[in-house]
Formats: sequence, structure tokens, C-alpha cells
Amino acid sequence: MLFDTKIAVVIRNDLQAWQKLNVASFLTGGVAAAFPECIGEAYGDASGTKYLALIGQPILIYGADGPALSRALDRALARDVTPAVYTEDMFKTTHDAANREVVKAVARTELNLVGIAMRAERKVIDKIVDGLKFHS
Repeated sequence: MLFDTKIAVVIRNDLQAWQKLNVASFLTGGVAAAFPECIGEAYGDASGTKYLALIGQPILIYGADGPALSRALDRALARDVTPAVYTEDMFKTTHDAANREVVKAVARTELNLVGIAMRAERKVIDKIVDGLKFHS
């Protein structure tokens, strides 16, 4: 199935494995919250056990260094795409309100980004992530 939109997550390459997983989880949650139409139907197995719904389209995960991550953010904003962001300072907080405060305290050009995620038309996402490789 071909989707009109794409979900892309860009994560800084130099993070520890637990940090990458944490960042990807939080960022995709942001996409799901902003675009509830991307959530599929709930799951169930042959035994009648019910499971939660998932995002119903593929999520492409790219790796980047700090400058490439900032470039992707700039490209997204220049195309009127509002991304979810995760900064390194957020690893030091313990709750959502504190996360928002550490982001709010820093100018955009000075954010120490570790990840961004966005959903937009396929061609727009392709331009935003142009030059990036899939995360390995």
C-alpha cells in the first residue's frame, strides 16, 4: 500500500542504545498525538485477546550527526512542517512539564537536538531528509 504521507524520525547517531529507543518512542508519540488519523484499528488475536492500535503506516528512521539533524529541522520548518523535537537536556528531566521548560529555555538555533520526527506529504519528507541514511 502506498501512503500519501510519510513519517520520518531522525536520531543523532552518537547516542547510547537506550537513548535512541527512548527518543524514538517519545517522538513517534508526538506524531501520533498530532495526527490521530495515522492510528490504525485495534488488534486482536484468534483467542479473543485485545491489543492496542498502532500507527498504521511505516515509520522511516534516519541517523544523523548534530549539524545534519539541525539542517533537517530547518528544512522542516521552512516547509511549514511542525516536527516533534527531543533535546539532550530532556534526558535530565523526569516529567513532561520539565521537558517543555528545558526546550523553551533555549533559542532554536542553540537547541542540542538528539531527534526530530514529522509527518507530511511524501515528497516534502523526501526533501527534508535528503542526504540522510537510514539509521543502523
